Amino acid sequence: MKLLSFRKDGREAFGAVLDDGIVELTDVLPGVKTLGDYIAAGGWREATHHVEGRPASVRLDEVEYLPVITQPEKIVCAVRNYLDHHNEALAAGLNRELSEFPPIFLRVWRSQVAHNQPIIKPRVSDTLDWEGELAVIIGDGGRDIAEQDAWKHVAGYSIYNDASVREWQFHAKQIASGKNFEGTGAFGPWMVTADEIEPGRVLKLTTRLNGETVQSSDTSFLIFSIPRLIAYASTIFTLTPGDVIVTGTPAGVGFGRKPPRYMKAGDVVEVEIEAIGTLRNEVKDQDAVN
Repeated sequence: MKLLSFRKDGREAFGAVLDDGIVELTDVLPGVKTLGDYIAAGGWREATHHVEGRPASVRLDEVEYLPVITQPEKIVCAVRNYLDHHNEALAAGLNRELSEFPPIFLRVWRSQVAHNQPIIKPRVSDTLDWEGELAVIIGDGGRDIAEQDAWKHVAGYSIYNDASVREWQFHAKQIASGKNFEGTGAFGPWMVTADEIEPGRVLKLTTRLNGETVQSSDTSFLIFSIPRLIAYASTIFTLTPGDVIVTGTPAGVGFGRKPPRYMKAGDVVEVEIEAIGTLRNEVKDQDAVN
Protein backbone atom coordinates (compact mmCIF):
# COMPACT_ATOMS: atom_id res chain seq x y z
CA MET A 1 0.00 0.00 0.00
CA LYS A 2 1.19 3.50 -0.84
CA LEU A 3 0.46 6.12 1.83
CA LEU A 4 0.97 9.85 1.33
CA SER A 5 0.42 13.25 2.90
CA PHE A 6 -1.22 15.97 0.80
CA ARG A 7 -2.99 19.32 0.82
CA LYS A 8 -6.26 20.03 -0.98
CA ASP A 9 -8.15 23.34 -0.85
CA GLY A 10 -5.97 24.49 2.04
CA ARG A 11 -6.63 21.39 4.14
CA GLU A 12 -3.89 18.91 5.03
CA ALA A 13 -4.77 15.22 4.97
CA PHE A 14 -3.34 11.78 4.26
CA GLY A 15 -4.51 8.74 2.41
CA ALA A 16 -3.75 5.69 0.31
CA VAL A 17 -2.96 5.75 -3.40
CA LEU A 18 -5.39 3.72 -5.47
CA ASP A 19 -4.54 3.81 -9.19
CA ASP A 20 -4.55 7.56 -9.96
CA GLY A 21 -6.69 8.51 -6.98
CA ILE A 22 -6.39 8.93 -3.23
CA VAL A 23 -8.57 7.22 -0.65
CA GLU A 24 -8.53 9.67 2.24
CA LEU A 25 -7.86 8.01 5.61
CA THR A 26 -7.83 11.06 7.84
CA ASP A 27 -11.03 9.99 9.63
CA VAL A 28 -10.52 6.22 10.00
CA LEU A 29 -9.00 6.30 13.51
CA PRO A 30 -10.10 8.60 16.35
CA GLY A 31 -7.86 11.61 16.82
CA VAL A 32 -5.58 10.69 13.92
CA LYS A 33 -5.08 13.64 11.57
CA THR A 34 -1.63 13.11 10.04
CA LEU A 35 0.23 10.20 8.51
CA GLY A 36 2.68 10.41 11.40
CA ASP A 37 -0.22 9.95 13.83
CA TYR A 38 -1.54 7.07 11.73
CA ILE A 39 1.82 5.29 11.89
CA ALA A 40 2.03 5.87 15.65
CA ALA A 41 -1.44 4.32 16.03
CA GLY A 42 -0.34 1.25 14.06
CA GLY A 43 -2.63 2.09 11.16
CA TRP A 44 0.02 1.26 8.59
CA ARG A 45 -0.52 -2.43 9.41
CA GLU A 46 -4.25 -2.14 8.70
CA ALA A 47 -4.12 0.19 5.71
CA THR A 48 -5.44 -2.41 3.24
CA HIS A 49 -8.40 -3.08 5.53
CA HIS A 50 -9.05 0.64 6.03
CA VAL A 51 -9.18 1.21 2.28
CA GLU A 52 -11.72 -1.56 1.61
CA GLY A 53 -15.05 -0.20 0.48
CA ARG A 54 -13.90 3.41 0.42
CA PRO A 55 -13.77 5.15 -2.97
CA ALA A 56 -11.01 7.47 -4.09
CA SER A 57 -12.13 10.99 -3.23
CA VAL A 58 -9.55 13.01 -5.15
CA ARG A 59 -7.13 12.51 -8.02
CA LEU A 60 -3.38 12.59 -7.52
CA ASP A 61 -3.02 15.41 -10.03
CA GLU A 62 -5.48 17.54 -8.05
CA VAL A 63 -3.50 17.72 -4.81
CA GLU A 64 -0.35 19.35 -3.51
CA TYR A 65 2.02 16.71 -2.21
CA LEU A 66 3.48 17.17 1.26
CA PRO A 67 6.63 15.53 2.67
CA VAL A 68 5.59 11.96 3.47
CA ILE A 69 5.99 12.55 7.21
CA THR A 70 5.45 16.27 7.56
CA GLN A 71 7.03 16.78 10.98
CA PRO A 72 9.09 13.74 11.98
CA GLU A 73 10.68 13.97 15.39
CA LYS A 74 13.99 12.84 13.90
CA ILE A 75 15.48 12.58 10.42
CA VAL A 76 18.60 10.45 10.87
CA CYS A 77 20.92 10.54 7.84
CA ALA A 78 23.80 8.19 7.14
CA VAL A 79 27.03 9.61 5.71
CA ARG A 80 29.20 7.88 3.08
CA ASN A 81 27.23 4.66 3.34
CA TYR A 82 28.03 3.38 -0.17
CA LEU A 83 31.63 2.32 -0.76
CA ASP A 84 31.71 3.83 -4.25
CA HIS A 85 30.60 7.19 -2.84
CA HIS A 86 33.22 6.97 -0.09
CA ASN A 87 35.86 6.35 -2.77
CA GLU A 88 34.71 9.26 -4.93
CA ALA A 89 34.88 11.52 -1.87
CA LEU A 90 38.47 10.41 -1.31
CA ALA A 91 39.26 11.15 -4.96
CA ALA A 92 37.73 14.61 -4.53
CA GLY A 93 40.11 15.35 -1.67
CA LEU A 94 38.11 14.36 1.42
CA ASN A 95 40.70 12.39 3.37
CA ARG A 96 38.42 10.42 5.69
CA GLU A 97 38.78 6.78 6.66
CA LEU A 98 35.97 4.24 6.70
CA SER A 99 34.37 4.23 10.12
CA GLU A 100 33.84 1.22 12.36
CA PHE A 101 30.46 2.72 13.28
CA PRO A 102 27.80 4.37 11.09
CA PRO A 103 28.52 8.11 10.75
CA ILE A 104 25.19 9.93 11.06
CA PHE A 105 23.80 13.46 11.33
CA LEU A 106 20.32 14.88 11.92
CA ARG A 107 18.16 16.90 9.56
CA VAL A 108 15.41 19.19 10.82
CA TRP A 109 11.91 18.73 9.44
CA ARG A 110 11.68 22.34 8.29
CA SER A 111 14.39 21.58 5.72
CA GLN A 112 12.03 19.24 3.87
CA VAL A 113 10.09 19.69 0.65
CA ALA A 114 7.69 17.35 -1.08
CA HIS A 115 7.42 15.67 -4.46
CA ASN A 116 6.79 18.26 -7.20
CA GLN A 117 7.80 21.12 -4.88
CA PRO A 118 10.93 23.13 -5.63
CA ILE A 119 14.29 22.39 -4.09
CA ILE A 120 15.60 25.80 -3.08
CA LYS A 121 19.08 26.88 -4.12
CA PRO A 122 20.19 29.26 -1.35
CA ARG A 123 21.42 32.69 -2.32
CA VAL A 124 24.67 32.19 -0.38
CA SER A 125 26.03 29.31 -2.47
CA ASP A 126 26.40 27.89 -5.96
CA THR A 127 27.31 24.39 -4.71
CA LEU A 128 23.88 22.75 -4.33
CA ASP A 129 24.39 19.03 -4.97
CA TRP A 130 22.05 16.06 -5.41
CA GLU A 131 22.02 12.88 -3.29
CA GLY A 132 19.41 10.23 -4.15
CA GLU A 133 18.71 7.98 -1.17
CA LEU A 134 16.40 5.30 0.19
CA ALA A 135 14.40 6.46 3.22
CA VAL A 136 13.13 4.11 5.93
CA ILE A 137 10.15 5.13 8.07
CA ILE A 138 9.97 3.76 11.60
CA GLY A 139 6.71 2.10 12.62
CA ASP A 140 7.26 0.71 16.10
CA GLY A 141 9.64 2.81 18.13
CA GLY A 142 12.10 1.61 20.70
CA ARG A 143 15.45 1.95 22.41
CA ASP A 144 18.37 -0.47 22.05
CA ILE A 145 16.76 -2.34 19.15
CA ALA A 146 18.75 -5.45 18.24
CA GLU A 147 19.78 -5.85 14.60
CA GLN A 148 17.91 -9.15 14.33
CA ASP A 149 14.71 -7.40 15.44
CA ALA A 150 15.11 -4.23 13.39
CA TRP A 151 12.95 -5.16 10.39
CA LYS A 152 9.94 -5.46 12.71
CA HIS A 153 10.27 -1.76 13.48
CA VAL A 154 10.00 -0.63 9.83
CA ALA A 155 6.65 0.81 8.71
CA GLY A 156 7.71 1.43 5.13
CA TYR A 157 10.05 2.95 2.58
CA SER A 158 10.25 6.16 0.59
CA ILE A 159 12.69 8.27 -1.42
CA TYR A 160 14.88 11.15 -0.28
CA ASN A 161 17.03 13.67 -2.10
CA ASP A 162 19.44 14.80 0.58
CA ALA A 163 20.40 17.89 -1.40
CA SER A 164 23.57 19.37 0.08
CA VAL A 165 25.11 22.82 0.06
CA ARG A 166 28.68 21.62 -0.26
CA GLU A 167 30.75 24.62 0.76
CA TRP A 168 28.66 24.96 3.94
CA GLN A 169 28.93 21.21 4.54
CA PHE A 170 32.70 21.60 4.55
CA HIS A 171 32.84 24.61 6.90
CA ALA A 172 33.75 22.19 9.69
CA LYS A 173 34.13 18.48 10.35
CA GLN A 174 30.49 18.40 11.44
CA ILE A 175 28.57 18.55 8.16
CA ALA A 176 25.04 19.40 9.34
CA SER A 177 25.22 23.08 8.34
CA GLY A 178 25.31 22.12 4.66
CA LYS A 179 22.55 19.55 5.11
CA ASN A 180 19.81 21.65 6.70
CA PHE A 181 19.16 24.61 4.45
CA GLU A 182 15.42 25.16 4.15
CA GLY A 183 13.86 23.61 1.08
CA THR A 184 16.65 21.14 0.33
CA GLY A 185 15.48 17.80 1.77
CA ALA A 186 13.08 16.38 -0.81
CA PHE A 187 10.96 13.51 0.57
CA GLY A 188 8.31 11.58 -1.34
CA PRO A 189 6.19 11.01 -3.21
CA TRP A 190 4.75 8.45 -0.76
CA MET A 191 5.59 5.64 1.62
CA VAL A 192 5.31 2.03 0.45
CA THR A 193 4.32 -0.10 3.45
CA ALA A 194 6.81 -2.70 4.63
CA ASP A 195 4.60 -5.64 3.68
CA GLU A 196 5.10 -4.71 0.00
CA ILE A 197 8.92 -5.00 0.10
CA GLU A 198 10.61 -8.07 1.51
CA PRO A 199 13.17 -7.27 4.25
CA GLY A 200 16.61 -6.97 2.73
CA ARG A 201 15.38 -6.88 -0.85
CA VAL A 202 17.92 -5.24 -3.14
CA LEU A 203 16.44 -2.07 -4.62
CA LYS A 204 17.83 -0.26 -7.66
CA LEU A 205 18.37 3.50 -7.26
CA THR A 206 18.69 5.95 -10.15
CA THR A 207 19.10 9.73 -10.03
CA ARG A 208 18.55 11.82 -13.15
CA LEU A 209 19.41 15.47 -13.71
CA ASN A 210 17.48 16.99 -16.61
CA GLY A 211 16.91 13.45 -17.89
CA GLU A 212 20.57 12.42 -17.69
CA THR A 213 21.40 9.54 -15.36
CA VAL A 214 23.93 10.78 -12.79
CA GLN A 215 23.60 8.03 -10.17
CA SER A 216 22.91 4.34 -10.77
CA SER A 217 23.36 1.76 -8.02
CA ASP A 218 21.44 -0.51 -5.68
CA THR A 219 21.14 -1.16 -1.98
CA SER A 220 23.40 -4.21 -2.06
CA PHE A 221 26.30 -1.74 -1.87
CA LEU A 222 25.31 -0.25 1.50
CA ILE A 223 28.23 -0.35 3.92
CA PHE A 224 25.98 -0.31 6.99
CA SER A 225 22.71 -2.21 6.47
CA ILE A 226 19.28 -0.92 7.41
CA PRO A 227 19.16 -3.12 10.55
CA ARG A 228 22.62 -1.85 11.54
CA LEU A 229 21.52 1.77 11.14
CA ILE A 230 18.36 1.18 13.18
CA ALA A 231 20.26 -0.62 15.93
CA TYR A 232 22.96 2.06 16.10
CA ALA A 233 20.56 5.01 16.10
CA SER A 234 18.34 3.40 18.74
CA THR A 235 21.35 2.96 21.01
CA ILE A 236 21.73 6.74 21.07
CA PHE A 237 18.08 7.77 21.36
CA THR A 238 14.62 6.25 21.41
CA LEU A 239 13.30 5.90 17.89
CA THR A 240 9.67 7.00 17.65
CA PRO A 241 6.96 6.17 15.10
CA GLY A 242 7.37 8.34 12.02
CA ASP A 243 11.10 8.88 12.48
CA VAL A 244 12.95 8.75 9.16
CA ILE A 245 16.29 7.06 8.52
CA VAL A 246 17.93 8.21 5.29
CA THR A 247 20.37 5.50 4.32
CA GLY A 248 23.07 7.24 2.28
CA THR A 249 23.81 7.97 -1.36
CA PRO A 250 25.86 6.10 -3.99
CA ALA A 251 28.56 7.52 -6.25
CA GLY A 252 27.73 10.07 -8.92
CA VAL A 253 27.22 13.25 -6.90
CA GLY A 254 28.24 16.57 -8.37
CA PHE A 255 31.20 17.46 -6.16
CA GLY A 256 32.94 14.21 -7.10
CA ARG A 257 33.03 15.15 -10.80
CA LYS A 258 35.88 16.86 -12.61
CA PRO A 259 35.03 19.64 -12.88
CA PRO A 260 32.38 19.62 -10.15
CA ARG A 261 28.80 19.97 -11.32
CA TYR A 262 26.03 21.49 -9.22
CA MET A 263 22.31 22.12 -9.53
CA LYS A 264 21.05 25.47 -10.71
CA ALA A 265 17.70 27.14 -11.11
CA GLY A 266 15.59 25.46 -13.76
CA ASP A 267 17.17 22.03 -13.34
CA VAL A 268 14.88 19.06 -12.74
CA VAL A 269 16.15 16.25 -10.55
CA GLU A 270 14.45 12.86 -10.28
CA VAL A 271 15.27 10.03 -7.90
CA GLU A 272 13.75 6.68 -8.82
CA ILE A 273 13.84 3.63 -6.56
CA GLU A 274 12.60 0.24 -7.63
CA ALA A 275 9.27 -0.82 -6.06
CA ILE A 276 8.67 2.68 -4.67
CA GLY A 277 8.41 5.25 -7.47
CA THR A 278 9.99 8.52 -8.57
CA LEU A 279 10.60 11.69 -6.58
CA ARG A 280 10.70 14.76 -8.84
CA ASN A 281 11.74 18.31 -8.00
CA GLU A 282 12.62 21.42 -9.95
CA VAL A 283 15.36 23.67 -8.59
CA LYS A 284 14.54 27.31 -7.92
CA ASP A 285 16.57 30.23 -6.60
CA GLN A 286 15.79 31.36 -3.06
CA ASP A 287 15.08 34.88 -4.21
CA ALA A 288 12.53 33.62 -6.75
CA VAL A 289 10.35 31.98 -4.10
CA ASN A 290 10.66 34.39 -1.15
